Amino acid sequence: MGNIHGKDTRIENLVRKGLFSLGFRYRKNDKRYPGTPDIFLPNYKTVIFVNGCFWHGHEGCHLFHLPDKEYWKDKIAENRRRDERNVSKLLDQGFRVIIIWECAIRKKDDYVSLMLSLADEIRKGKNKLVVFPDDELKI
Repeated sequence: MGNIHGKDTRIENLVRKGLFSLGFRYRKNDKRYPGTPDIFLPNYKTVIFVNGCFWHGHEGCHLFHLPDKEYWKDKIAENRRRDERNVSKLLDQGFRVIIIWECAIRKKDDYVSLMLSLADEIRKGKNKLVVFPDDELKI
């Protein structure tokens, strides 16, 4: 697991490049906020988490398969609990939270539409919690 990096992953960089090309300016991995968001957009008071489907336990996703070993079950469960706590703290502090799952970014034909939907969501600012792919929860 020493080769697993939690920052600047390929999918995070894709989202950052897409946002930058659409005119958004951001901070990355800002430690001042719960969960150290992957992307922080101060002008919109919005944080974005780019979650790997395996590491964050994306239920029903083809990229998530829970191994049989107890260690992994506990690890993924703790990651989920930590994510929930961090999102709750950020919402309580008045931030908008956007979660993008790895599987939404990997679909190359949907990448452009994902980035346009993301930009629209950021600019409109209606929902406090948004999860992509958008078959997920919006609050």
